[in-house]
Amino acid sequence: MAAFFWKKNKEVTETVEEPQKTAEAAKKDAETVNTEPPATIVCPACGREINKKTAEKNKYVCYECGNYFRVRTKNRIRMVADKDTFEPWFEELESKNPLDFPGYPEKIKAAQEKTGLHEAVTVGKCRIYGLETVIGVCDARFMMSSMGHVVGEKIALAVERATELSLPVILFCCSGGARMQEGIVSLMQMAKTAAALKKHSEAGLLYVPVLTDPTTGGVTASFAMLGDIILAEPGALIGFAGPRVIEQTIGEKLPEGFQRAQFQLEHGFVDAIVERKDLKMTLYRILKMHQKTEGYANFDPLRSDDCYEPTEVMKERATKAQPLSAWEKVRAARRADRLASVDYIDNIFDDFMEFHGDRQFADDPAIVGGVAYLDGQPVTVIGIHKGKDLKDCMRHNYGMPSPEGYRKALRLMKQAEKFNRPIITFVNTSGAFCGKEAEERGQGEAIARNLYEMSAIKVPILCLMIGEGGSGGALALSVGNEVWMLENATYSVLSPEGFASILWKDGKRAKEASEVMKITAHDLYALNIVEQVIPEYGTADEKACESISRYMKGHMKEFLERQNGKTGEQLAEERYARFRAF
Repeated sequence: MAAFFWKKNKEVTETVEEPQKTAEAAKKDAETVNTEPPATIVCPACGREINKKTAEKNKYVCYECGNYFRVRTKNRIRMVADKDTFEPWFEELESKNPLDFPGYPEKIKAAQEKTGLHEAVTVGKCRIYGLETVIGVCDARFMMSSMGHVVGEKIALAVERATELSLPVILFCCSGGARMQEGIVSLMQMAKTAAALKKHSEAGLLYVPVLTDPTTGGVTASFAMLGDIILAEPGALIGFAGPRVIEQTIGEKLPEGFQRAQFQLEHGFVDAIVERKDLKMTLYRILKMHQKTEGYANFDPLRSDDCYEPTEVMKERATKAQPLSAWEKVRAARRADRLASVDYIDNIFDDFMEFHGDRQFADDPAIVGGVAYLDGQPVTVIGIHKGKDLKDCMRHNYGMPSPEGYRKALRLMKQAEKFNRPIITFVNTSGAFCGKEAEERGQGEAIARNLYEMSAIKVPILCLMIGEGGSGGALALSVGNEVWMLENATYSVLSPEGFASILWKDGKRAKEASEVMKITAHDLYALNIVEQVIPEYGTADEKACESISRYMKGHMKEFLERQNGKTGEQLAEERYARFRAF
C-alpha cells in the first residue's frame, strides 16, 4: 500500500444548515461551481487523478484501484462513532524529554501544530450504533505514530478505565514502532500496555485491535496483536521488522504481498480483513455478540413456537428408508454430497461471523469456526469441513486438520470460555492430517493439548458427529458434555481399512472389519459413547437439510436449557466424569 496521507483544506465536519441565500448570491455561487475545476488528487498507488469529494464519500479509498489512504483521527472517529458521542480522555498529559534528546521538544511541538493533535494517539469513550465502548486512534501524521511514553500512558490509562467501567476496548493501530528519541523509555511502553490489557482480559472484557497501514515494530509486538479478535484493513502493512530491514538482513527481495493483511490472515495472525465501508457494522456486530448475559439459554421468546418437526416429505421418506449395514454406513458417511458442517451452520444459526488463525503459524481451512446466535443466544461454533467439490476439497485438505487447525479451534474455545459462551462442534473427518509438515509442527501435541484443555473448559460443550469420526483427529474436537451422532455417521479408533490392515494384514477385509468394530451410531449409543442418535430421514443430503437442522436446533436449545444454572466447575466436572467412566 502506498504511504500517502489524506490531505484536505478543511476538516470534514457534520453538515450545518446555512442561512437562506438571495437568488443573486445563489446564482453567483452556481457560476463559480461551474467554472472552477473539480478538486482532484493523484492516487500514489495507481497514479490516476481522482475526485477528492468522491473519494471522501468512498471512505477515503481510491475508487479506481481500491488503495486505502491513511485516515486522520477526526475522520476515523467520525466513520465509526455515533455522532457527537466521542468523549476524549487524558488530553492533559504533557510530553517530556526523558533522554534530554536534542530538538525533541521542538519536534513534538511541530507535530502538534501540524496535526492539531495532543499526541500520536487519541483515546476516549463513544458509542457504535448505541453500544458503548472505549476507543483509541493512532494517527501516522504525528511522528509516524511512534510509541513514546505519552502514547503508552494514554493507552494504559484508557484500558484501565475501561476495566473499571466494564467496557470493551477498540484500538485503531497505526505506527512505525518505538519512538527513538525516548530510547529505553519507549521500549517500556510495550510491557506497560500489554500488562494493562492482561488485567482487562482477566476481567472478562473484550479487546479488538484494528490493524491499519502501517502497524509495525513495538506496537505490533505489544498491544496490536493481543486482541480477542484482530481485524485488519485491506492491504495494511503489518509486521515486527520493516520490509527494508528484513531485505537488508537476509540479502533477498521480499515477495509481493509479504507482511500485508492477506499474508497475515493466511499465516494465522488476523481474524478477518474488513473493508472500511463495512467496519462500523462489523464492530457493532462484535460488540453486540460480546454483551454480558447470564446462563446459556437466552433465547428470543418470539422464537419459542418455532417448528422443529421434519417436513411431511421427509417423514414419508423416513418410513420408506431401509436400515443400512455397518459398511453401507461407512460409505454413506464418506459420500461427497453428504451435508457438511457449513450447511448446518447456515441453517441452524443466525449471523455467523467466521474467525481465522491459530496466532502461531497459519489459518487451517479444514477448521471453520466463529461466533453465531442460536435464536438469540451467542454460541461459539466450530466445524471440520471436507469441501463440496474436488477444488473445494483440496482447499480444505479433505477435512483433515493440521496442527494449526486444532490450535485455532482451541483458541476459539478458550475465547468462548472467557465470554461464557456455549461451544458446539460439528465433526466430519477421516482423521488428522498425516504428513511431514504436520509432524514438524507438532500434530500429536496439538491433539493432546485440545483433549487436555477441553476437559476443563467451564462452559457447556456439545459435539455432533455428522459424518466420519476418524480416530484422535475427531476426538480432538469431541470432548463434550454430550456427544450426538447422525444415524448414518461413524466414529472409530481407525478406519476399517486401517483396522483390517493392522489386525489381519489385509486391508481388503475393510467391510468385514466394519461389522465387528462397533462404529455405528446405534452401536455407540448402546456403549454409552454417545447420548443421542439424530435421524437422517433416509440420508443426510440437501433435501433433508431443513429437517435435520430443525431437529438439531430444537434439541440444542433443550441441551442448553439443561445446562442453565450450572457453574463452570460443575460443567467441567460432569465432562470429566463422562470420560472417566469409559
